[in-house]
Amino acid sequence: MVDDTEDVDFGTEDEEDEKARRSAKIRHPIASFVHLFFRVAAIVTYLLCDWFSKSFASCFVLIITLLSCDFWSVKNVTGRLLVGLRWWNQVDEDGKSLWVFEARKSSQGQTEVEARIFWLGLIICPLLWTCFLFTCLFSLKVTWLALVVAGLSLQLANLYGYLRCKAAGQEVPPTTSSSFLGLHFLQRPDIIFGML
Repeated sequence: MVDDTEDVDFGTEDEEDEKARRSAKIRHPIASFVHLFFRVAAIVTYLLCDWFSKSFASCFVLIITLLSCDFWSVKNVTGRLLVGLRWWNQVDEDGKSLWVFEARKSSQGQTEVEARIFWLGLIICPLLWTCFLFTCLFSLKVTWLALVVAGLSLQLANLYGYLRCKAAGQEVPPTTSSSFLGLHFLQRPDIIFGML
């Protein structure tokens, strides 16, 4: 009787499969699309709103709705799927606000392309809203200023949360937000540049 089995080294194939999986194109196309859709839709709507409607209230409600959908989807769905990070804020019995940051230990299920999509979308959009803020200030569009501040604050909250998650995943022990933004942030520039 002939033995048809072959000796296979499972460790190297698993490592090769993991490398191929990490360099694969996009494993979560819907999450990648949603991550960028609400952000880009809010920015495009802000830029083109005067062309389609003269009603500030309808434009305001539409853009805030898009920004809220973006905030929720990035915080609860795309951060977990694309980069394995999540954060949330909870209030303890004393009434203190406590931010909790988590990072998945392994990079299983993540690809480099998805990580780039996630971080570029997360960093570029707040920069655009900052430009809109200065545009509103210098052109004296005070009515639009509230909308831009709301958009910028939602975008920056997600950016701050995910930067803290990324730092927690790299085992940088942030004790307070001031020490994180001060010493750890300046001592570890690879936190930001390592994600791009």
